[in-house]
Amino acid sequence: MQTDTSSDTAKIALLFHKWNDALQSGQAENVAALYAPDAILVPTFVNEILDTPSAIITYFNTLMPRQPSSKIITQNIRHFGPIAINSGLYDFSLATDGTETELQARFTFVYRQDPDGWKIIEHHSSILPQA
Repeated sequence: MQTDTSSDTAKIALLFHKWNDALQSGQAENVAALYAPDAILVPTFVNEILDTPSAIITYFNTLMPRQPSSKIITQNIRHFGPIAINSGLYDFSLATDGTETELQARFTFVYRQDPDGWKIIEHHSSILPQA
């Protein structure tokens, strides 16, 4: 049973901003710390499913030189007790040789409320297909 309240929705929406702030920190460890030890990442830029903390850190280490950042275009938040889902579209920006590239992508974050706070347990991101 979905248990959304406006307060719950706002809390879950802030989790994306926490992730984006960590992404912009330049430190892969800051991003990886937001994922549960048993998290699964289906990343945007590699053709593998990442299912260990070390694989997730390695992935974000490869992105950090490109100064990644993201901005939500649209999101859909649902809250089910200790589980919350945020899915939608975002602009994902990367710098390459001093030139910023912006890509539109889809995202799904699934969060679990653990004793030490909300953690990402599932994250999927993929570039939006061209029409």
